[in-house]
Amino acid sequence: MKKTIILAVAAALAACSRPAADDSKTIVVWEQEDAQVAPYIDSVFEAFKKLPENAGVEIVRTHYQTEDLRSQFQAASLAGVPPDLLLGPSDTAGLYAVSGFIMPLEGLFDFDKFNGPVVEAISLDGHIWGVPVSNGNHLMMFYNKKFIKTAPKNTDELFAFCSGEARKYKLERCIAFDMGEPFWMMPWLGAFGGWPMEGKTPMLDTQPMRDTMNFYLELKYEKKFVPMECDYNCMDSLFKEGRAAFIINGDWAISGYQKHFGRDFGLAVIPKLSRTGRWPSPMVSGKYFTVSTGLKAEKMALVKRLLEFYTSRENQVRQYQALTRLPALKEAGSAPEITSDEVSRISLDQILKGRPMPMATEMRAVWDSARNYLGRAATKKMDVDTAVRRMQENTDKKIAEMNR
Repeated sequence: MKKTIILAVAAALAACSRPAADDSKTIVVWEQEDAQVAPYIDSVFEAFKKLPENAGVEIVRTHYQTEDLRSQFQAASLAGVPPDLLLGPSDTAGLYAVSGFIMPLEGLFDFDKFNGPVVEAISLDGHIWGVPVSNGNHLMMFYNKKFIKTAPKNTDELFAFCSGEARKYKLERCIAFDMGEPFWMMPWLGAFGGWPMEGKTPMLDTQPMRDTMNFYLELKYEKKFVPMECDYNCMDSLFKEGRAAFIINGDWAISGYQKHFGRDFGLAVIPKLSRTGRWPSPMVSGKYFTVSTGLKAEKMALVKRLLEFYTSRENQVRQYQALTRLPALKEAGSAPEITSDEVSRISLDQILKGRPMPMATEMRAVWDSARNYLGRAATKKMDVDTAVRRMQENTDKKIAEMNR
C-alpha cells in the first residue's frame, strides 16, 4: 500500500510538471545535470526554437537529483504521463529499456557518425537506446596548484606528498572523494584487478573487492588522507575552499573548477596504484538523450530534429568550449578547438584507461547493494569480509527478484 501511494503521488507531481498531452509543439525534457550545465542546455534549446521551421515550439526542462529522476520517471511512465526526453548517463537506461519505458532508436538516427565506444555503452540486447551527447562521464583527478605544481604519477608519490609537504598547509584532508558512493570505488576496484560485472553476472565477492575496501579503510583511518564522512557536496566544498589539495571527480566538473581556480586548477589522470602497478579504471560512458515510449507519434519528427541539432558538429564543439566535455560525434572530435586543448588530451588519456559502464539492468542491484555494504564497512559497522559476502548475496537476491 505504501509503495502504491508513493507511486501515485510521484505520478501526480509528474503530471503537474508537464503541459497538456495534445500539445504537439511542446517537448518536455527531464535531466539530472549539475547546475553549471543548465545554461548551456538552455542556450541550445533557445537556438533551436529560433530556427524558422520551429516557430511556436516550446521546450520545458525540469531538473531532478539523480535518484529522484529515476523514481519520478518510473512513476510517471507507469501513470502514462512521462516526459518526452530524458538527458542523463547510460546506467539507468537499461532498467528503462527492459521496463518498456524508452524506445530503441536504431533506424531513426545515424549512429555510425558517433564514436563506437560511446554507442556501445548505450547498447543492450541488440538495440541502441540513446543518442550520445558527450563521450566520457568519467572520474579524473583535479588538484590545486597552490599546494602542488605537478600531479603525482602514482599513489606512492601522492601519499608521500600527503604525509609530507601537505602538512605545512594544514589541510583538513589531503584527498577528497565520495567514499560512500560506489561509482567512486570502481576505478580502484579495477586497479586491484576486479570489476563489478562479467557480462550480466555480478562479481562482488572477490579478493579485489576485499582489497579495495581495505584500501578505503587504510586511507580513511590509518593514513587519514580522506574525509571521515563526506558526500558529493562535502568533497566539492573541501576542494573549492582550499581545505583539500586533491579531489577525484567527474569530467562534468571541469569547467566549474576552471572558473573557480583559474591558473591554480590542475587536471590529471588518477594516479597508478603503486602496489599493483595497475591504473585505476573509471567507468566510461557519456550523456545521452533517451526517448520515452510515451512520445506521441506526431512529435517524433520534431524530437528527431531537436536531437540532430543538439548533436550537430557546431554544438558538439560549443559544448566542449562551454563544459569541457568530449564530443560523441566523430567529426567534432577532430575540430582544432578541441585537439589543441591540453584538457581534452588528459581527459582522453583517462578515458583510455577506463572501462565501459555496464548497461545491464543487473547493475542497478549492484549499485544498491554496493552502496549499502560499502557504507557499513567504511564506518566499521561491519567487517570487510562480511560486507563483501553480503554485498554479493544481496545483489544476487535483488536480481532474482527482478527476474521473477
